[in-house]
Amino acid sequence: MTHLPLEELTVLHAAICQALSDPKRILILYTLDECPRHVNDLASDLGLPQPTVSHHLRVLRQQALVLTERDGNGTLYRLADSRIIDVLETMRLVMFDALKRKTAVFNIT
Repeated sequence: MTHLPLEELTVLHAAICQALSDPKRILILYTLDECPRHVNDLASDLGLPQPTVSHHLRVLRQQALVLTERDGNGTLYRLADSRIIDVLETMRLVMFDALKRKTAVFNIT
């Protein structure tokens, strides 16, 4: 079995896991997977205040999960790497399977 260096795991946790620790940030990533958006469009689409979305985008940008580009007077946000959605989908499947196992354990009488 391959063991990852503690330093690499620390960076993984600090960069990716911390960025994904808020459900709003995950929702933003899924929304950006559909198409790039301006912050105001994201806020409107998600029903969140614009300052909240801006804060979460800043975190995602600091961790290089989203990229920006100038678009006229605004800034367009897009996913830096669409593989993050694959990772999130895999995590969802793991979560659902774990919930099934937990439910099965509690349903045994």
